[in-house]
Amino acid sequence: MNKPLRRIAIFCGLLVLTLLLRDNWLQYVKADTLREDPANRRVTIARYSTPRGDIIVDGNPITGSTASGSSGLNDLKYKRTYKNGPMWSPVTGYASQAFGANQLESLEDGILTGNDDRLFFRNTLDMITGKQKQGGNVVTTLSAAAQKAAYNGLKAQGGKGAVVALEPSTGKILALASYPSYDPSAFAGTSDTDAEAWKKLQKKYNPNDPMLNRALRETYPPGSTFKVVTAAAALQNGLYTSADQATKSPLPYVMPGTTTELKNEGSIPCKNATMRNALKYSCNTVFGKIGADLGNDKMLAEAKKFGFDSEQFTPVRSSASVFSDNMNQSQTALSSIGQYNTAATPLQMAMVASAVANDGKLMKPYMIDKLQSSNLDTISQTDPEEMSQPLSSSNAQVLQSMMETVVNEDGGTGKNARISGVTVGGKTGTAQHGVENSENPYAWFISYAKLPDGSKPVAVAVVIEDDQANRDDISGGGLAAPIAKSVMEAVINSKK
Repeated sequence: MNKPLRRIAIFCGLLVLTLLLRDNWLQYVKADTLREDPANRRVTIARYSTPRGDIIVDGNPITGSTASGSSGLNDLKYKRTYKNGPMWSPVTGYASQAFGANQLESLEDGILTGNDDRLFFRNTLDMITGKQKQGGNVVTTLSAAAQKAAYNGLKAQGGKGAVVALEPSTGKILALASYPSYDPSAFAGTSDTDAEAWKKLQKKYNPNDPMLNRALRETYPPGSTFKVVTAAAALQNGLYTSADQATKSPLPYVMPGTTTELKNEGSIPCKNATMRNALKYSCNTVFGKIGADLGNDKMLAEAKKFGFDSEQFTPVRSSASVFSDNMNQSQTALSSIGQYNTAATPLQMAMVASAVANDGKLMKPYMIDKLQSSNLDTISQTDPEEMSQPLSSSNAQVLQSMMETVVNEDGGTGKNARISGVTVGGKTGTAQHGVENSENPYAWFISYAKLPDGSKPVAVAVVIEDDQANRDDISGGGLAAPIAKSVMEAVINSKK
């Protein structure tokens, strides 16, 4: 071969090598980036080329798929539909041809579209047999009866709020409701109508922010419901060893390092009260003093055992609840009654009630029971997992007896949660809101139900924001406890 031809051959070889390197770079190195690029329309076309699998509750789908029809872009064949969308959207999230997806619809998109690697053999078999590829299913832990009771209870109140119900022995999420809510079907497509529905739901156009998942993403001052954590810290650290031991709490109580009295609500018997009576009447002075006596470090350690200061993944992410570090005694006193910087999600406070009910053992909360292929084969199963042990079994039983006093004895603030034939433990909370408590407070109630056989099938947390209510009518026992009662009854009745 002469010299010019050799140079041309070498040059052509280098071009081929460059093309091979580029091809391998795109296919193996950049593949994930390109696939997830929002500008890659092929991904969206593929996602909506077949019906999505379903999200399942109690064996029934709460989602579906329908042909997109002539509206919108005609290369997207199917769009998502939802049954009782506003009730279930805090669980499902949304899957929209125009606006993407979130929550379970996003986290389990691979299963629902059939593109998850775990479905490879199923998809291969379908390809061989000529069957259309189908998505798998996400089977949840939710109870339809509990969710309906939670959502309808919030809707009847008419304000904002959230409910979370857990199964204490496993951590299964039984209800996860948020109000006001939205219908994901309203913007599942690509039409002008879908775009307008999406716009109306955005916070800058709708100050009620219906797309905010208040059960997982909003933190509120927990008010007196946090006294359950403070009582747990007192028992665990040996400050008091029984529910009926006098606490040596003065009245008035001046917070350490200040000249400021910590006030109670109304004329209630808090001087030298036992922890049982202090929880029953919700004495700020007693639990504020307990927090100050224990100190920031011990209170923080106990709060963290309940899950504070950490995000939770259900698998949908829940915001971290807050109990601060580096507080002085008076700040710790306020934080120990659920004020100052203390803030909690409804999920977090349901976890507190759940741990107490489960004899001190906190189970990791989760809402996916299993993932299925299109032919209902189980791909993965969630096993209950212990998260921590905030209390010993004996101390948890002491605290249970205190919470049951709140509901069952005359003068207790939680009497509206009583259920005939069932032992209910609970704690109310009316949390300050706004500068110097200038706005309507938040109404809280946390509780659990104990059946005659000793089982405890459900723990609940309810929070209500009602800007329109008469301020004097707002209380955890008045607004939140009846909702918790209806949710507990729904769970109990569904197990009969």
